[in-house]
Amino acid sequence: MITFKEALETVKHATKKLEKEQINISNCLNRVLAEDVHSDMAIPPFHKSAMDGYACKQSDISNSLEVLEIIAAGTVPKHIIGKNQCSKIMTGAMVPEGADTVIMIEHTEQIDDHHIRFVKNSSKSNICIKGEDIQENEVVLRKGTRLKAQHISVLASIGCTKPLVYKQPKVAILATGSELVEPNKQPSISQIRNINSWHIQAQLQRMRIDGKYYGIVSDSKEDTKKLMVKCLEENDVLLISGGVSVGDYDYVPQILKELGFNTWFHTIAVKPGKHTVFAACKGKYVFAMPGNPVSSFVQFELLGKHLLYRLMGLDYKAPMVRMPIASHFKRKKTDRLEFLPVRFNANNQVVPISYHGSAHINAFTQANGIMLVPREVDEFMEGEFVHVRQI
Repeated sequence: MITFKEALETVKHATKKLEKEQINISNCLNRVLAEDVHSDMAIPPFHKSAMDGYACKQSDISNSLEVLEIIAAGTVPKHIIGKNQCSKIMTGAMVPEGADTVIMIEHTEQIDDHHIRFVKNSSKSNICIKGEDIQENEVVLRKGTRLKAQHISVLASIGCTKPLVYKQPKVAILATGSELVEPNKQPSISQIRNINSWHIQAQLQRMRIDGKYYGIVSDSKEDTKKLMVKCLEENDVLLISGGVSVGDYDYVPQILKELGFNTWFHTIAVKPGKHTVFAACKGKYVFAMPGNPVSSFVQFELLGKHLLYRLMGLDYKAPMVRMPIASHFKRKKTDRLEFLPVRFNANNQVVPISYHGSAHINAFTQANGIMLVPREVDEFMEGEFVHVRQI
């Protein structure tokens, strides 16, 4: 049995980035850059007016100003601003040569058809200087950046419409267990519905990965091996729920050995999800989680995400917060690191949720995160700060 920290480092060490590809900017949300991105121009590309007003010289704002022209956004000024002159200018328009200030239109009054007067005592420049946001050839996004909406905006601003990114992993989802039926079926007295495949699918979708569902395989070694081989032939990663413990029908570890996989770990000193398997062979990966839904849900969050993001070229940092616990907390067993569902209250405190064990997935419907309870720690006092992984 290894520690959770060792398991996490193993996943990072044993997982290699996928190949690179260029994709359209419209499809690159959540993808990871495979190279630095440089700007092809300065941003702003010219001295730009920050508001509607009059472009003039700061030294002349107490004087009557002659209006030379109206400068709309997207047009080039026709006149150079001389002494006691100005041009009416729109927000985003190019500031004319000779001007160093744009006075706000609402801070002026009309003297006649061709002259205005500034009615305040002073004015900011109200000019966005060429290149003040981005310099030409500047690195605007670094290799390894996971692209969010704001990054895509920057890509668009510099004309990078086909960024080079790491490929998205092809992921297979498989559930094992003769007791399972699909959610649209009525279970018999000895059956339960397969729910793991559906929360795993949803967890993948949050990562913008389209998992391919291969259904339920019965507790038959021959059938399980056949379907595992098919999944691995068609995908980069196989996510399995069930079949990984030490029971008579838990065939997954044995099958992986027969298929030539290197099993990096099989048991982790963690709760829930002690029997979690990570194996790899020739660029194919298997992450097999326990059949209990909380175990598979939590282990996907804790380790599965790191595996998939690593393939995508990202050094994933889980969203963690440190907050005070709302009330005294105590547990009996302290032999393993434990992760428990919690919610955040209006006072920014952590509130443990009533939780009955690794089959009680319903407890997580109220959860904002999972609280870490370290090994050998049996209690937290009210107000003590705890670490929570947001979900």
